[in-house]
Amino acid sequence: MDTTLPLFIRDEQPCDREQVRKVNEAAFARSDEADLIDRLRVEGAVLLSLVAEIDGQIIGHILFSRMAVETAQGPVAAVSLAPMAVQSDHQGRKIGSELVGRGLAQLRDRGERIVIVLGHQHYYPRFGFSSEKARYLASPFSPEAFMALELSDGALTGIHGAVRYPSAFGL
Repeated sequence: MDTTLPLFIRDEQPCDREQVRKVNEAAFARSDEADLIDRLRVEGAVLLSLVAEIDGQIIGHILFSRMAVETAQGPVAAVSLAPMAVQSDHQGRKIGSELVGRGLAQLRDRGERIVIVLGHQHYYPRFGFSSEKARYLASPFSPEAFMALELSDGALTGIHGAVRYPSAFGL
């Protein structure tokens, strides 16, 4: 594929679903993430789903879904970033960074305050995610890979509780 062609980041459309599935299956070399996306859609938990497209072909995808932090004062709305995939022949070209950046900007514009990711500890901090921000959030994951981001300053101040992912995650 010609890498000089422009990259477009746009909202996923229903007609994109087959290509989105293929991108996720190829990027993860399994169907688990593609199946998760289907379950999140059925559950109605999807907040934002973006695709990266070059010359009419979808080569990347990112999905954000509603989740919560259960606190003693009640649930606090948060967003899960999962999954994010880029076709292997396009990795290393900042396409994932474009997807993450665009998604976070749209979520901020919509008034979302907290985003949580389980991901590579050397990749996601460039966007402001940190395990330190997630230190008071109980999760079943390794603390190094479990990170949070405040889309508005102080969004996690005083927030102590357990994360609750949509049931589609099977946690």
